[in-house]
Amino acid sequence: MSGFVYMMSDKPRGVIYTGVTSDLHGRIWEHRNAIQKGFTQKYRAKNLVWFENHPNIVLAIQREKSLKRYLREWKIKLVEELNPTWIDLYERIDEIENIYRPHPNTREWSDYN
Repeated sequence: MSGFVYMMSDKPRGVIYTGVTSDLHGRIWEHRNAIQKGFTQKYRAKNLVWFENHPNIVLAIQREKSLKRYLREWKIKLVEELNPTWIDLYERIDEIENIYRPHPNTREWSDYN
């Protein structure tokens, strides 16, 4: 099962919500339609402004946890590399291929054992 890490926002350089899911279409639909009460409903963060695909949900969860520790300016840079105008990408999910590629200097899991 693949996984996705994504960011939602209310406007360019506005509120940023970072999440993880195995069903990007369904999860973004839930955010847009305020199915669950929470951060995105409270701050009206209904625009999908960034996402990346991972080979499995475990790696996506690890990446989400890492991104949540990022400084706000780093998150803005990530968004603007993929989506410089902060348009809503919901309708273009299937057209965009943004597969996570670790930095070349990132240590492999086997390096820790």
